[in-house]
Amino acid sequence: MSKSTIRKDKTCLNCRHVVEQHFCPNCGQENTESRKTFHHLFIHFFEDLTHYENAFWKTIRNLLFKPSTLTKEYLSGKRLSYLAPVRLYIFISFITFLLIALFPNNVSEQLNKSGEVISLETEKTAKASNKKLDESLEFELNSVRKLDSIQKYGTEKEKFSEFEYWAMKKVLVVTEHYSKKEIIEKFIESFFHNIPKILFVVMPFFAFFLWLFHNKKKWYYFDHGIFTLHYFSFLLLLFLIMFITQKVIGMFGENSPIAFVADITNFIGYVWMIYYFFPAHHRFYGETRWISFIKTVLLFFINFFFTLFLLVLYTFYIFVNLH
Repeated sequence: MSKSTIRKDKTCLNCRHVVEQHFCPNCGQENTESRKTFHHLFIHFFEDLTHYENAFWKTIRNLLFKPSTLTKEYLSGKRLSYLAPVRLYIFISFITFLLIALFPNNVSEQLNKSGEVISLETEKTAKASNKKLDESLEFELNSVRKLDSIQKYGTEKEKFSEFEYWAMKKVLVVTEHYSKKEIIEKFIESFFHNIPKILFVVMPFFAFFLWLFHNKKKWYYFDHGIFTLHYFSFLLLLFLIMFITQKVIGMFGENSPIAFVADITNFIGYVWMIYYFFPAHHRFYGETRWISFIKTVLLFFINFFFTLFLLVLYTFYIFVNLH
């Protein structure tokens, strides 16, 4: 509680409302003298910082280790002890975007080590299945000039549709400027760097799917929205922790004796990411474990493939517009 001197004037400096108590009943501003001493400024800053830190760390602990607790507390009206859902998500998103921007290199190599990129056998199979297509493209359409020539002077059978022409031209422009290895690395890097952006776009759809699967009279879309904000904040935070761990451990070199720590962190993180939704859903919606499990599995796959589709589509769009 602030110990500042109360103003004798009962008119709020912010909204001009009459203030009978310590705080304005209209806007909530404290009715104290606006000119402060340096000592007061320092003490006030320390009090605010301490309160924010307590609320911040309490929020983070519950978010990581107590699924659905923040959502239940928020909807029950207990809100001052934790960070607001929107503020929490924006804060974590900002830190994630900032660190990804500061450390943009070698993402694909790091994810290869943690098992997120396709295996060597899968890659060989994909290359073999597309070998004939690649050879025909290199023979017939190895430059934008040839593509334009066919589209302009070729027969009706040789010409492409507008979409095919657009897609082929974008691909050829990229392949003319980058090697196959660079293309794969840039695509993978772009894919994982765009995860935070896609999660933001997916959130309202995620809440909508939750709304479809639950009692419309008992649960409002707002309730699902708060649950979604907390769940996506958890996903981003865990992704951020794994990203930071990978970067810090990577500073010691690939052959460092503590290199295994990053692999263990990633393994635990991915397992917790997948499992987390079940206890969060079960505790928040209060359904039986079997019903909750079935809904969790269905929602997980629906949202996983929906998110993956948007992520691949957006990554491809960014990728083909490199030049």
